[in-house]
Amino acid sequence: MNIIKSGKFTWIDFLDPQPGDITYLQENYNIHPLAIEELMTPTYQPKAVQYDKCLFLSVHTPLFDAALRTTYPGELDIILTKDTLITAHKHDIYQLREFHEKLARSKGSQRLYFAKTPAHLLYHVLEILLNSCFPKLHHISENLDYIETQVFSGHEKEMVTEISIVKRDILNFRRTLKPQRSILDSLTQRDHPFIPDDLTVYFQDLIGTNIRVWNILESTKETIEALEATNNSLLSNKLDMTMKVLTIFNAVLLPMSAYSNMLAMSADIPFGHSPHAFWIHVGIMFVISMATMVVFKARKWF
Repeated sequence: MNIIKSGKFTWIDFLDPQPGDITYLQENYNIHPLAIEELMTPTYQPKAVQYDKCLFLSVHTPLFDAALRTTYPGELDIILTKDTLITAHKHDIYQLREFHEKLARSKGSQRLYFAKTPAHLLYHVLEILLNSCFPKLHHISENLDYIETQVFSGHEKEMVTEISIVKRDILNFRRTLKPQRSILDSLTQRDHPFIPDDLTVYFQDLIGTNIRVWNILESTKETIEALEATNNSLLSNKLDMTMKVLTIFNAVLLPMSAYSNMLAMSADIPFGHSPHAFWIHVGIMFVISMATMVVFKARKWF
């Protein structure tokens, strides 16, 4: 539990809140029991609920798992009162932690961000979370550039798995981000007692940021789908060429095999008494193979 008391209000941040943290809130703050219960309950969809004397929000921010190479939703529960901002999250949110530590060690930053209301600080928290999406999207764009380079460098087979990983990352990013728009809309359209009217335009700006992030995601989605289609096409073309070569090879060998089988069934092999019989039959099979290739070429089969 990290607490910053400065100016007119307090910010309390919980990382993986425990029963002791919940008891602390119940004993020291007049918060609706259902709102406190929400802090301990995972929420899989964004939520905005107005309780007596507090506003509860549950938002999700895209976090990246470096081991699995995929994005996953990091839940952030928020309780807003007239003099307190409470945030709770199970996973470490680097940008939020860094912002909290910055305020904790800088009195100047505290005077800047704690000068008005908890709702103003809430705006800055949501702004930080949305802006944190852009470096992650840049990382995805770098992966797309790498895949494009490899696809057109003849490494189509190796890129099948890479494309699947990036597609999963983009899909999880989209599933995390899209529902958050409803929370931002609710903050601008409803008359919340703890959100001043002058913040409406700021939350509308966050909606604009959300739209920009979504548009970039749409672009990356279209790009990875186009790269996948191109990669599959090149792989299919390589497979077709391989099958074509094998088919021609088999077709050329077929008359030679038939000729050798005929000789095997004959009791009296032609030129059998000649000391050059082997080379004579090799020459005949060579002529047969060349004739087969001439026929294939004349019919434009290769």
